[in-house]
Amino acid sequence: MDIMTNLPKQLEDQMKKAMEAMAADFRAIRTGKASGAIVENVMVDYYGTQTRLRDLAGITTPDAKTICIQPWDKSAMPAIEKAIINSDIGISPVNDGKVIRLPVPPLSQERRQQLSKQVKVRSEEAKVEVRNIRRDGNELAKKAQKNSEITEDQLKTLLDKIQKLTDSYVAKSDEAAAAKEKELMTV
Repeated sequence: MDIMTNLPKQLEDQMKKAMEAMAADFRAIRTGKASGAIVENVMVDYYGTQTRLRDLAGITTPDAKTICIQPWDKSAMPAIEKAIINSDIGISPVNDGKVIRLPVPPLSQERRQQLSKQVKVRSEEAKVEVRNIRRDGNELAKKAQKNSEITEDQLKTLLDKIQKLTDSYVAKSDEAAAAKEKELMTV
């Protein structure tokens, strides 16, 4: 009977992690408003080591159209600037010697549509992850039934629970994607 309660909880935890990863990716997609999440995961070559920007500098948004990056080590500024230019965020850095400013330009309609497609693709990837978790859970449940750990009725109940969990997380993925698309398309 242990598998009846533990398996759905384990699967739900894995599905939550898939949704959290998708949400983190969505935060990094810029919407025309300044957000530190846009640049915090940009990888900087810092003395030969790939380091996340958030580990090298303070990232702030003094207003809705500007991101400020203040490196803790001033000698890292050229490397940070180069990493931002080479990243796919599409914002040119302005370096005044103390702080790197990123003026966030308004998004063109064409760029909004490109980002919207990225959101849809990432949402699909999250749904595939959730379905893969479902498949693994179903296999574990069927193996438990085959090994006489649970009855056939319990297997059916367990498979139904797993399917309801899957449907719930697929719907959450769709809702998150729709909200992000709406945010992108709002001028």
